[in-house]
Amino acid sequence: MEREKLISVIVAAYNIEQYLPRCLDSLLAQTYSPLEIVVVDDGSTDKTPEICDRYAGENENIKVLHRENGGLSAARNSGLELASGDFIGFVDGDDWVEPSMYEEMLKACLRAGAQIATCSYREIGEGARDLEPTGDCVELSMEEALELFVYGDSRYHIFNSVWSKLFKREIIRDIRFAEGKSSEDIMYTTWALTRASKCVVLDVPYYNYMIDRSGSIMNVRLEERRFQDEIPFWKEQIGYLYGLGFQDLAKKASYRFYRRMLTYYIDFRNRKMKGAAGRLMQLLKGEKAEIKRVYQQGFVPVGDRVRMKLALVMPGGYYRIVRLYDRFVIPLRQRGCN
Repeated sequence: MEREKLISVIVAAYNIEQYLPRCLDSLLAQTYSPLEIVVVDDGSTDKTPEICDRYAGENENIKVLHRENGGLSAARNSGLELASGDFIGFVDGDDWVEPSMYEEMLKACLRAGAQIATCSYREIGEGARDLEPTGDCVELSMEEALELFVYGDSRYHIFNSVWSKLFKREIIRDIRFAEGKSSEDIMYTTWALTRASKCVVLDVPYYNYMIDRSGSIMNVRLEERRFQDEIPFWKEQIGYLYGLGFQDLAKKASYRFYRRMLTYYIDFRNRKMKGAAGRLMQLLKGEKAEIKRVYQQGFVPVGDRVRMKLALVMPGGYYRIVRLYDRFVIPLRQRGCN
């Protein structure tokens, strides 16, 4: 009889004494066994190291590594060196998971013969979106999963985040996170999906994601993170897909990238970050020829073509129109739906 599969969950922890017990308790409450918990203390200066050691002393399935501070990517890479599971998961130490998360994700993988399972998540905190998962479980080929990840779908999503996934060890054995960067999940997930013959999407919110924690790396240095990390990673993804011969998918990735840049432009303007907004618009204007080539593709909606043309010609006018639309049109539509 084949032995039960071991799941290793890597938890990166840095100065989260207030949140770490909740995270570890949620992993200890998992309905699946055997499960190994690898906690990497990334040079914390609060009581996080003591909490790690206390939990490890009380639970034999918890391993702890204390290391000098090197950032989230370095912590995860250290955890990968320690993990011995057949399947690997990741949890950020200020988040927590539902009790059946890893049991259901592993079952889905084994049932479908898939190398990756991905789930939905629930946002926690001020400004959290009210997501409406379907509860469905969908099996996808590599090509279908990449299309969903890159281009999106009105019903299902494959998120960038590695914490929403369970990976079969063999497909990520030699993949590591880019250290010294944030938004590193973009390429990690891209690499993994191109190695998986099958992926399973569980549209169930098994993961609880904190969105408003003070000091979180997602809440600081927004301009730096977007220009130094996110934009280069999106560009790398496009080049990687072209390199693999996925020409149509790479064009779709380019379209989604430019569409996302318009969203960033509006966000910068809303935050009164005019310098960052201007910098972003210069980036777009410098790529007019490529934008024109991509936006000529049949999959680009007419409305998006109009929006991009307006933004490139009259950025300020485009911003004012979006603001008016958000202020008057969207509320009218919402009232009409009620």
